[in-house]
Amino acid sequence: MARLFSSLSELTEQATGAIGDLNDPLISNRAILQATLIDDLVYTALFSQDKDLKQQCADLIYRLSELAGCPSTSIYELYKAFGEQKVEGFTVPAINVRALTYDTARLIFRLMKEKKIGAVVFEIARSEIEYTHQRPREYALAVLAGAIKEGYKGPVFLQGDHYQFSKKKFSEDRNAEINKIKDLIKESIEARFYNIDIDASTLVDLDKESLTDQQQNNSDMTALLTTYIHQIQPENITVSIGGEIGHIGGKNSTAQDFEAFMELYQQQIKDRGITKVSVQTGTSHGGIPLPDGTIQEVSLDFSVLKAISNLCREKYHMGGSVQHGASTLPLSAFDHFVENLTLEIHLATGLQNIVYDTMPADLKEEMYEWIKTNLSTEREEGWTDDQFIYKTRKKALGPFKQRLWDLPYADKEPIIAGLTQQLSTIFEKLHIFNTETDVKKYVK
Repeated sequence: MARLFSSLSELTEQATGAIGDLNDPLISNRAILQATLIDDLVYTALFSQDKDLKQQCADLIYRLSELAGCPSTSIYELYKAFGEQKVEGFTVPAINVRALTYDTARLIFRLMKEKKIGAVVFEIARSEIEYTHQRPREYALAVLAGAIKEGYKGPVFLQGDHYQFSKKKFSEDRNAEINKIKDLIKESIEARFYNIDIDASTLVDLDKESLTDQQQNNSDMTALLTTYIHQIQPENITVSIGGEIGHIGGKNSTAQDFEAFMELYQQQIKDRGITKVSVQTGTSHGGIPLPDGTIQEVSLDFSVLKAISNLCREKYHMGGSVQHGASTLPLSAFDHFVENLTLEIHLATGLQNIVYDTMPADLKEEMYEWIKTNLSTEREEGWTDDQFIYKTRKKALGPFKQRLWDLPYADKEPIIAGLTQQLSTIFEKLHIFNTETDVKKYVK
């Protein structure tokens, strides 16, 4: 089990044999680094109460990820290659890791090495940052440490997902809401998130008569934040930016919606604009729980994905369309994403469900009791107990974050096995096995 370093002197003593001088590290003993040191570095970086020590460990992890050949980078060039139709035939999974981030990252990097997978995106949404208690830097450190631990060599893609406008707050104080998202973008880029999804789809106004008027606020805010990202991104990095034209859980998107959005957007952004667009095809985040706790089947319109991806590539030279809310779909649905030209799909709640379904029963019961005590005001009229727990249990992950991290390996093993099996199947259906060479042509 990982331990907290108690002082800088203890860190120096333990680290010297593997990386030498803390201020100018060099990996001199990879075996020691991967066996124990990286476990202790990331644990201290996340859970120590000593701010200076946390910072020292964080700086080391960032530097070691570069030295070990697994730095955080942008997926921009790969998605640009999709847009230029130089690359095709696979769909990139983007995974929202809400709990056990280090362990989950490790198993994903193991799969990437074993199956020669070139691109998996690790992401966290604006809302998830709050309820999972994972600020961007913490999330980045857990993922990068996982890459180091597993000896993975290749680009690591960290993404801010659904950096979403609140329609209510935007209408009350537009500038305040814009500045909150700008602050989060700045924090994320400083944490080496070089992929950002702007979600102003909440501002689409379907009461307007024309499609252009409906998409006006969405396009304006996406363009404004695109410009801001270009202003603050590192000199040697082009941040990959995503937009969104249809709010997930709402009206299905159309090619006409997309063209209306892009007409407005391109008037404001001439170069290095969005590389992808998220669309609504009939899904909802987390799925819709029925009274018995099972998930309602959905009718997914794959033609939306294909039509908009075709437009992306042929007219705008963008990577393609993005499917949100995919993780609770039946596995048979994943056979259709590649053939319908889906660039990227997002996976979250289905993986969270595996964590809850396979964690120790006593811990799950304790978390459910916390939910009943602390989240009772979120219960909607008519919900059964199963529906209430299913809809709110994501919010227990933050308060129990360290408890989950500290689980003995024997208790984590069923969780890791379940996640590994599910992700391996999904990865195969997305045709990302043996894509390592294709990705490295474009992402160095």
